Amino acid sequence: MPLEDDFGRDVTGIRISLTDRCNFDCVYCHNEGLGDTRGPMDPQDDEMSADEVIRILEVVSDLGVDSVKFTGGEPMLRDDLEEIIRRTPDEMEVSMTTNGTFLPGRAPDLVDAGLERVNVSQDALDKEHFAELTKSGAYDRVIEGVEAALSAGLAPVKLNMVVFEPTAGYVPQMVDHVARNEGLRLQLIEYMPEISGHPEWAIDIERVHGWLEEQAHRIERREMHGRRRYFVEAGAVDDVDSTVALENSGVNPTGTEQPEEGLVEVVDPVENAQFCANCHRVRVTHDGKFKGCLNRHDDHRSMGSMSRDEIRETFEQTVANRVPYYGEYLVKEDGEWVPNEEYIDVLDQSAAADD
Repeated sequence: MPLEDDFGRDVTGIRISLTDRCNFDCVYCHNEGLGDTRGPMDPQDDEMSADEVIRILEVVSDLGVDSVKFTGGEPMLRDDLEEIIRRTPDEMEVSMTTNGTFLPGRAPDLVDAGLERVNVSQDALDKEHFAELTKSGAYDRVIEGVEAALSAGLAPVKLNMVVFEPTAGYVPQMVDHVARNEGLRLQLIEYMPEISGHPEWAIDIERVHGWLEEQAHRIERREMHGRRRYFVEAGAVDDVDSTVALENSGVNPTGTEQPEEGLVEVVDPVENAQFCANCHRVRVTHDGKFKGCLNRHDDHRSMGSMSRDEIRETFEQTVANRVPYYGEYLVKEDGEWVPNEEYIDVLDQSAAADD
């Protein structure tokens, strides 16, 4: 049975950052809530070893966690990624978030190792715009990576697009892109200024929902998070430039052979209590600390020497100290996000009790 926090949420998922290194320098990066701490490209001493990652997964698997998503930084900078996936407990679903540049050549081996799903970060379909957002010239490589993932059997590939002022204008083209290319889905992720900075970049995410409602021919509500799923027919979005046809999708965007629709979801946790009420995951930082919430910086809990007992105890403490809704933990005062003193007091009392 999974552990349940004080607010009735079973913890059934875990996100593990395998490194804080990345070959991109995206302008919105918050590095799993740690801030843009990207360092040298060479492996760092503070990164967990493969043995440590697997030990964590074996312990939490015994405590009811049945899915893991590997993240970074860029997780594919780990040469031992295939080994880690292969050694993950068989009963756990394995997925990964990547920028896609290393998928060509490695996607088949990742699937053979046990990878089941992949999210690829892609914020624009124009090389120049993509370079401005990621500070990289790897656009073609990302497209190749998506194709490699599809060819390796990882469909549907979910594209992650952060929606904020610099990218909002690209949303129609990206929606049309997933509608025209079979095997793709789109996840529009709300920009989080409270951990990324630049509050002037934030947009009203309801504008995005409203626009999608106008474009969609069908809307469903997903059980997880109560999230709406928008189904948009190919060619339904007006006034977009011709999109990219992926070689392995079997789709010609100018012909008649097209999928019926594309699936689009919006990830909108900011000031959204319902989103947090349906959160069933905890996180592990690249240097081996449990983290109860993406948006908190004060709840990192070290697993010590990472014995199985220490991992178990720290995981149980992390679950027990989850807050109900980060919007109650972080509040806005005079336009700035500051901690809610009510929860600071609770945290201080909890820390004293642990000591």
